[in-house]
This record gives sequence, C-alpha cells and structure tokens, in this order.
Amino acid sequence: MKNGMVGLVTGGASGLGRATVERLVQQGACAVILDLPSSDGHTLAASLGERCTFAPADVTSEADVRSAVELARQRFGKLDLAVNCAGIAVAVKTYNFKKDVPHSLEDFTRVITVNIAGTFNVIRLAVGEMGKNEPDADGHRGCIINTASVAAYDGQVGQAAYSASKGGIVGMTLPIARDLAPMGIRVVTIAPGLFATPLLAGLPEKVQSFLARQVPFPSRLGDPAEFAHLVTSLAENPMINGEVIRLDGAIRMQP
Repeated sequence: MKNGMVGLVTGGASGLGRATVERLVQQGACAVILDLPSSDGHTLAASLGERCTFAPADVTSEADVRSAVELARQRFGKLDLAVNCAGIAVAVKTYNFKKDVPHSLEDFTRVITVNIAGTFNVIRLAVGEMGKNEPDADGHRGCIINTASVAAYDGQVGQAAYSASKGGIVGMTLPIARDLAPMGIRVVTIAPGLFATPLLAGLPEKVQSFLARQVPFPSRLGDPAEFAHLVTSLAENPMINGEVIRLDGAIRMQP
C-alpha cells in the first residue's frame, strides 16, 4: 500500500470490513470506517489511532454517505479507495407450503436495497471525490472494491434475496468499470466463500465445523484477514479491472 492512501470501508466496524480497515492502517494508509451509528465504529477508530476515523452512516442514505466522503476529504485530504463490505442477509424459502405463506416482499426488497442500492450509492458518491485526484503516470485516480458472494453463482435453498442481491453486484461490476475507465477509476468485486464473520459466528459450533469441511482446500472457514489481503493486492495492481474474483478455497455450494 502506498503510504498516505485514503480508503473508505463500509461495514468497516465488523467482519470483513473491520479486517480491511485494520490492514489498511497497518500498511500505512488512512481509513474511514462507514458503519451504522449502533456499530463499534467509534471504539475501533479510537483504537487504531489518528489515521482512522468513524463516519456513522447508513449506506442507503445519500446524506449519510455524502458526509462520510466529505469526512474523508476533511480529515485526510482525498479519497483513493472505497471498499463496500456492508451487507445483510435473510434465509427464507420463496414459498412456505406448510404454512401457505410466500416470502415477505418487504424482506426481499430490504436485502436488495441495502446490498445493491447501498453499494451503488457509495460507488456513485465516492467516485465524485476520486475524480478530483491527480492521476498517476498510468492515469490511475482511484479504485472501488465491492463484496459479492459465491451465493451469486451457487445460491442455496432460502437464498433467493441474498443471491439476487449479490448477483446484482456481480452484474454491475463491468458496466461501472467501463463508465469510470475514462477517469482512471477501477472497479473490482470479490466473491467470498465461507468466512469466519459475525454473520456465520451466530451459527451453532457444529454447523460451523460442518460448513468448514465443505471447503476443499484449505478445509476451514476463511479468515477475514485473507479477504483484507486481497483488497490491498487489488488496490496495488492496476491491471485488475472489471473483474469478479472468487475467494473461496474452491468451494461450490450444495443446494
């Protein structure tokens, strides 16, 4: 990482986002944690020192995200990198035939709104700030890294909303990369497999070890630090653009 690089990380107070924030700061960059006011963002930022700050925000709010981008500029002078890790999930079948109840449309819409519209909201506002950067010798001004999921490809029973939302992130990667190419801003998406995040930590220990055994190699849950490692590698490699990378130990999810 270039010293002085400035990154904004959504969902930055826990899980994959938190590991990304920690690595950015450890590598000499500055980080803005964008997470909900109820998150641990404030405590985390304080523990990481003056190269980290917290922007309490909801990714679906234009005003919240604008003020987070503004905070990056005010505190650190610019914005080079935006990493979208904020996301939610529900696990509900399309129709419950035992109870004669369809999947809640409200739940479906909420997942789509947070995961797709929230990601896009951050991208569209972050790149406005990145466009003000002086390009390097290669013409590079900034980088966007999104989080999809292997569920975009191998969605399981009960994952209609989640898979649709992650498929949406996969689908918009290339067109946004093309939109931003003339400004030298790259767009890359990571599709993680099973990682040891708060989303999975809520599951019983037996279920977690069962899931870990489904991963061919390494046969374990991913460490969020490994996700963060890929984020910094992508930020450093200017040729990777418009691509989705599976980070999953070769897993292909069963139904």
